[in-house]
Amino acid sequence: MAKLVINETNATGHIEPEIYGHFSEHLGRCIYEGLYVGENSDIPNVNGMRTDVVEALKEMQIPVLRWPGGCFADEYHWKDGIGDKSKRKKMINTHWGGVVEDNSFGTHEFMELTRQLGCKTYINGNLGSGTVQEMSEWVEYMTFNGVSPMADLRKENGHEEPWNVDYFGVGNENWGCGGNMTPEFYANNYRRYQTYVRHYDDAHPIKKVCCGANVDDYHWTEGVMKTCYDHVPEAFHGFMDLISLHYYVHPDGWEKKGSATEFDDDTWYRTLNKALFIDELIRKHSAIIDQYDPEKKVGLSVDEWGTWFTCEPGTNPGFLYQQNTVRDALVAGISLNIFNKHCDRVKMACIAQLVNVLQSVILTDGEKMIKTPTYHVFHMYRHHQDADLLESALTGVDTIGPKEWEVPAVTESVSKKDGIITITLNNLSTKDCEEVEVQFADLKAFEVCEANVVTADDMHAYNTFEAPENVKEVAFDGYKICDGKLMVTLPASSVVEIRIK
Repeated sequence: MAKLVINETNATGHIEPEIYGHFSEHLGRCIYEGLYVGENSDIPNVNGMRTDVVEALKEMQIPVLRWPGGCFADEYHWKDGIGDKSKRKKMINTHWGGVVEDNSFGTHEFMELTRQLGCKTYINGNLGSGTVQEMSEWVEYMTFNGVSPMADLRKENGHEEPWNVDYFGVGNENWGCGGNMTPEFYANNYRRYQTYVRHYDDAHPIKKVCCGANVDDYHWTEGVMKTCYDHVPEAFHGFMDLISLHYYVHPDGWEKKGSATEFDDDTWYRTLNKALFIDELIRKHSAIIDQYDPEKKVGLSVDEWGTWFTCEPGTNPGFLYQQNTVRDALVAGISLNIFNKHCDRVKMACIAQLVNVLQSVILTDGEKMIKTPTYHVFHMYRHHQDADLLESALTGVDTIGPKEWEVPAVTESVSKKDGIITITLNNLSTKDCEEVEVQFADLKAFEVCEANVVTADDMHAYNTFEAPENVKEVAFDGYKICDGKLMVTLPASSVVEIRIK
């Protein structure tokens, strides 16, 4: 039997809400149809934003949204997306699907969306094909509250007051689609560009995100950190608030990827094994960052993560539309537990992507909308947001699965907020229940105030527009309190939340 020991008296870190962030790119049907349908649509909307999607995301408590990319960010010129929509430039989205981008969703629309969601803003700037002036003027347009050409232009376009930009990414994937740069070349450009991402409001400074590595490219992290920190005075250490990391789970490799819905037990374990690899990536990239930033002033932003399967048959391959099964729920639960446990360095993470693309939390079809299994995991885990991570240790856990792709049978994380302890547990087994004994350091008298589970009888189960609740969050009763301990029986292939007071 596995044993989880929780020291409820020792908080080892703080879980920033932004760890539960999301990513929206001009890709497929994420923005158009998924989030934005326009003011004249028959689909219920407020200022063009789908009411059903906005309400679902608010219920999930989305903390931050990243936009406009992704690869799209480094070919996006923000002035094309402001002003009269009938006069905005049209372009071909050469990265994703070769479709026409009419720029009807731009800066004003994004800010309106985040206003409705009540979440923080994460803008990704164009370093790859844009100029320093273009990036500087975008920041001025959005955030300057005075007399200037860009502030005046914003007012002419109907928004008198400046907006808050919480995070600003200086380029995206500049080792690849953002310019195929060397780490030293990018880092010198980062130093230059970030200088002009100015803080016009000292009460609300912009946190700057430096482009970090793809998967295990430790050479990139080393080169960027070394160059960025070369001859940087102590007074300028705020020039980098976060550095990014991108990692996608491809169970059958980058070229093949594999089906989102058709897989055997071996592929299940291979997928979860690859999801667990994010723990090693965080540790090794963090060790490099520690050499330059031992005080952990620079956070790690895992701002693209999740499963990436072969797109659904019959859909545009450039739209990256995939279904979402119980397997995706486990990837989400495993990853979020890992992020929680690394909250000393991981300060933000954005799953890719929000709607209709990759491991999305919502799928839409015309006026229809469904919540995916991943949505329900994020909804359960929302209680970890802004909570204190508690010291916890899991022992006696069996390893399961084929030898090459072995995984622990159970993973966990534990936090405390407002006097309530939230425990999230994952059972990675395809067939077997797992028994877990939970013991606290000092707490003897307690009660379970809430318990929920996301699972299904079939690990391949997913939600459809005809059957939208095949996989959902339901009340969990597989526990009992005995002699001051909590005895839990986790169903096979499940994500469980238990809250204690």
